[in-house]
Amino acid sequence: MLIVYKALLGPLLLVQGGRARRNALRLPEAAGPREGIAGSAAKDMPPLRVLFFGDSSAAGVGVEHQDEALAARTAAFLSARIGVPVAWQLVAKSGITTNEALSLLAASELKPADLLVTSLGVNDVTAQRSTRQFLADYQTIVDQIARRAGTKATIINGLPPMHAFPAMPQPLRWYLGACARRLDTALQGWVSANQSMSYVSLQWGGAGEMAPDGYHPGASQYRHWAQLVADRAMALRELQTVLRQAPPEQV
Repeated sequence: MLIVYKALLGPLLLVQGGRARRNALRLPEAAGPREGIAGSAAKDMPPLRVLFFGDSSAAGVGVEHQDEALAARTAAFLSARIGVPVAWQLVAKSGITTNEALSLLAASELKPADLLVTSLGVNDVTAQRSTRQFLADYQTIVDQIARRAGTKATIINGLPPMHAFPAMPQPLRWYLGACARRLDTALQGWVSANQSMSYVSLQWGGAGEMAPDGYHPGASQYRHWAQLVADRAMALRELQTVLRQAPPEQV
C-alpha cells in the first residue's frame, strides 16, 4: 500500500524532502569522551562491558555532552542498579544507514564487550531502503560485533515515531512515519526470534522534550531512553550469567 501512496504523492514528497534537508537545523554530535567507566571501581571487581553502536541518536545529537546522551546515561543507570562498574564504549556516526554502518564498523577498533546496544534505522527510512536490505545489514552488524568484541547479548532499539517529528511537513511526515513503522515491525519480529536479543520500543519518543531541530531527542528523552535500556538489560539472562562469573563476595 505504501508503494501506491509513494506513486501518488511522489512529486510532492520529493519537493518536501528536498526543502526539509535544505532548511534542517544541523546539530553536532555530543561532545566528550566516547568511552568511560560508570560507578566506583573496586579492587578485583570486573566491570560489565557495554558497547553502544549506531547513528546520530547513539552519537548524542540533540544534547551538548555525552554525559547527557544515551551511552553514558545508560551506563550510569545500569551500574547503580547492579552495583558493579560499567565500562562503556560508543561507536556511532550521524547520518548512516545500516549498510554504511558496516563501513564504520570495519574502520573501528572495538574493545571486548559483554552487551551490545544498537540504535539504527532512521536513515534507512529516509534513504528508502527495503526491509530485506535493512534486516540483512543489521544481522551482519550484530554477527560481526559478536565475533570481534565477544558480546553475549544484544539490545536492539526500535525506530522512533517519525510520524510525530515536527521538523517534517505533512504528508512527508506521515509517509516517513509509515515507512518507519514497517521497518520497526520487521525489526521487532527479527529480535523476538533470537533468544540472545531484546527489543526496546521508542514509539513514545515523539512526546516530551525534543532537540531544537525537531528530529532528535532532547535531554529528558535521552534520560528516559537510557532508563528503558537499563531496565531491559537487567532482565537479560545473559547479563546475570556475566555477573555471576565474578567472585560471589564482589557482586
